[in-house]
Amino acid sequence: MLTFVLLKYKALFMKYWYCIIILFSLSINAQFQLNGIVKDAATAKVLPFASITTPSGKNTIADVDGKFSISSIAPINEFSISYIGYDRKRVLIENGKSFYLVSLQQNTNDLQEVIIPRENPAVAIIRKTIALKEQNNPQKRVTAFEFKCYNSLVITANPDSISAKIDTLITSKNSVKADSSNYKFKKMIQKQHLFQTEKVSLYQYKNNHLKETILGSKMAGLKQPIYEILGFKLQSFSIYDSNYELFETKYNSPIANDAIKEYKYQLLDSTAIDGRNLYLIHFKNKKKNKSQGLEGVLYIDQNTFGIAKAIMRIKGVLDISGTHDFNFLPLEKVWFPSSKSFKIVKGNNDDDLKLLGGTIEFEGDTEKDFKPRKKGASDYIYLFSKSANFEIQLNQPVELKKGAIALEISKDAINRTDEFWNTYRKDSLDIRSKRTYTVLDSIAIKNQLERKITIGRRLINGFLPTGAFDLDLRKLFSFNNYEGFRIGLGGVTNDRFSKRLKIDGYTAYGTKDGNFKYHLGVGTRLSEPTNSWIGVSYTDDVREIASTVYAIDKQGFKIYDPRPLNISTFYNSKSWKAFVETKFIPKTESIWEIATAKVEPKFNYAYLLNGKTYTNFAMTTAMVSLKWSPFSDYMQTPNGRVEVEKRFPNFTFQFTKSIANGTLNDFSFGKIDLKTELERKHLNGQKTSVFIQSGYAFGELPLTHLYSISPNNITRETIIQRVTFAGKNSFETMFYNEFFSSEYVYFQLKHGFQRITLFKKVKPSFVFVTRMAWGNLHHEERHIGLDFKTLNQGYFESGIELNQIYKGIGLVGFYRYGPNGLVKFEDNIAIKISYVLNLGF
Repeated sequence: MLTFVLLKYKALFMKYWYCIIILFSLSINAQFQLNGIVKDAATAKVLPFASITTPSGKNTIADVDGKFSISSIAPINEFSISYIGYDRKRVLIENGKSFYLVSLQQNTNDLQEVIIPRENPAVAIIRKTIALKEQNNPQKRVTAFEFKCYNSLVITANPDSISAKIDTLITSKNSVKADSSNYKFKKMIQKQHLFQTEKVSLYQYKNNHLKETILGSKMAGLKQPIYEILGFKLQSFSIYDSNYELFETKYNSPIANDAIKEYKYQLLDSTAIDGRNLYLIHFKNKKKNKSQGLEGVLYIDQNTFGIAKAIMRIKGVLDISGTHDFNFLPLEKVWFPSSKSFKIVKGNNDDDLKLLGGTIEFEGDTEKDFKPRKKGASDYIYLFSKSANFEIQLNQPVELKKGAIALEISKDAINRTDEFWNTYRKDSLDIRSKRTYTVLDSIAIKNQLERKITIGRRLINGFLPTGAFDLDLRKLFSFNNYEGFRIGLGGVTNDRFSKRLKIDGYTAYGTKDGNFKYHLGVGTRLSEPTNSWIGVSYTDDVREIASTVYAIDKQGFKIYDPRPLNISTFYNSKSWKAFVETKFIPKTESIWEIATAKVEPKFNYAYLLNGKTYTNFAMTTAMVSLKWSPFSDYMQTPNGRVEVEKRFPNFTFQFTKSIANGTLNDFSFGKIDLKTELERKHLNGQKTSVFIQSGYAFGELPLTHLYSISPNNITRETIIQRVTFAGKNSFETMFYNEFFSSEYVYFQLKHGFQRITLFKKVKPSFVFVTRMAWGNLHHEERHIGLDFKTLNQGYFESGIELNQIYKGIGLVGFYRYGPNGLVKFEDNIAIKISYVLNLGF
């Protein structure tokens, strides 16, 4: 039964598991349910966000399309609908009728009570709300708070809403037969959900820092939950943030300081919560249509102008909404979060969406004359998450441990008893939920789901588990102009071998240079929470000359690595290293290393120093390499620390210094390397990124260990002959070994625009790029054998990337200009091929 979802999308272990719910449509199952739509009686236009109430106090509001749904355990005999500027209408329930078309008559007299002279009354209310944000924001109003929260999330479908037609097909002979896949789905969903998870958390706030500690976690089909899912952010915690986040996408808040310039507001009605009178304000982005912009309703206290309830919605390819409910605390005079919910409903789109090797179909938007298709089982699936807060304590002493961690998972979280869950669940599990745990647990065991998740997780990082050893796929095959085809084998031990001891190694052979390369390392874990290791290693391998490698940077897995293809100048290094790797410092990871190496250039080169010529040399160094991400959010799991929300800027620093003399070290030198990345995702879908890197080498240092700033162009006669693959941050017009520096600064600016639709399946990503660098080389006369230039006058190139034109393949073009521009115009141009591997994330 779980095969429908789990086997088709093998990478559910990632936080992108939630993308599976792009399939979806929402309807909440209840004993009594009424549906309808609200329209203007004169124009027949829908009235969004009308208020619907019942005599028992049950209330809801219509959505942006005027549609509404009322669910209740008790029978509903009547309901009323109100909308500001219209007469209130009372509707009696008819036996057997579940859908109601309600038309309201306009009555402008009601508006006079709330009209503020010379200004839209809604805008005046919003101005006041923005002005009083600081005093109404719980995170500003109180010094500290903590509360517990129960959250449940399901991926499911309402059996009653599934059309009877989905399990039949019309054959070419106009005969009817059963559609087996849809029929099985319909029977299955009547008994269970597709996926289900629960968690109980402790939220603590102190000194402007909010931390969530997960006390209990339960995920159907998994003994150990997928931590990335727990760290996935569905909606913002606070409604007062300048940017509101919905499904990991940020939008300008309707009560941001500049919101009135971006949003239009409408006063819908007035209502009451906790005995307090509220305005209902509808907001919608001025410049964006409903498939792009944030839209919703704010319930605003008429006295304090605090937010008492908020509904945020995005409707497009996905129909996503987040609801926030608050309780008024009279002592503190603040509306404090009481509950929230999140749902994803299937939207409209004319294209199929490829996701993790499976294809999810989207019905065409009939407004654009797309041809509709027959609905299948996936059209009725939805995701729904709800949270309830309890045991709220304000302005009480809060013991906030590990304050730099935004999310911590208790070691006992996955081992909670039924008594724990029965205590904290806000509602007891129904029959479908209970059966979901039973069925998915048994299916997961039968299909070895957790083992498949482990394999998938490691494959994403470039490793293939084989028993107690993970095979490193990055070592199997590569090519460069010096080694030719490089064939190798390598890997690292995993937890099945030992949780405290780690052994890694590889061997490789170059078909052109005819030499073997080796590496062997061993380490032992010092601390599991900080993921601290100490170890030693030996390496005999080649390395590109004048390349900057930050030890702390993780080598990502690539199907291909285009830049090394044309590199021909390498040096051999035989080195011993002792290292300590740790994440002990908050929001920082670092490597501390002592190394000794024998270096031999594999090209025509000699270093002249004090009348002596060196064609090979010894180096012994001490090094520290660290990365600091002060604005990122981290999750502490029983298996270590994980960066769950990457924020910018981040900073990487590396310092290397020679520490010995005599036979262990021929030179006295040092190197300081710095880089920083900044990235801003604009609310209109565009993205701007800045990359800055610099290096300073002092003392006596041969060319092999200086800087060449990542060139990526080959010396050929014509533009076509120079066409190769583009790199990531490399100079596409700079030739290999053209420039060397002992000190430099490098700057790159990229701006990515929204994807351009040229044809139905041709939607390139348009990116403007400009790069520049300045450098200097001290003691140029010491370097013998290579002809090169320096960057004293600077180097400049700009270009355009048209990425993902078709199946991930793109085309980029760059032009070289400025003091180092070449005489022939065509020699300044570089045309490259780009490739972006899209796994559907």
